[in-house]
Amino acid sequence: MGIDADDFVKKDVVTGLSIGLGLAYVIPKLLPVFGQAAKPLVKGMMKGSLIAYEKGRETLAELTETLEDLWAETKAELEEELSSPPSGGESDAE
Repeated sequence: MGIDADDFVKKDVVTGLSIGLGLAYVIPKLLPVFGQAAKPLVKGMMKGSLIAYEKGRETLAELTETLEDLWAETKAELEEELSSPPSGGESDAE
């Protein structure tokens, strides 16, 4: 009256084999179609990556230049402050 385990396993084996054989027949025929459709997509992604990389390089170069300028200005101001004679202290006589 219950479900026999052997029947259940046999049914799954037959179903699995049927699906496997069907895919083995269909996939090789579909791969060229998907390959041709995927090529422009992959090329587009590669172009986008190259553009983003170049833009990143430009941005990094500009940032580096700005930081180098800021560093040079700060260093020059510090050297000027250290080389100038002291102001003689505060002369707030009351």
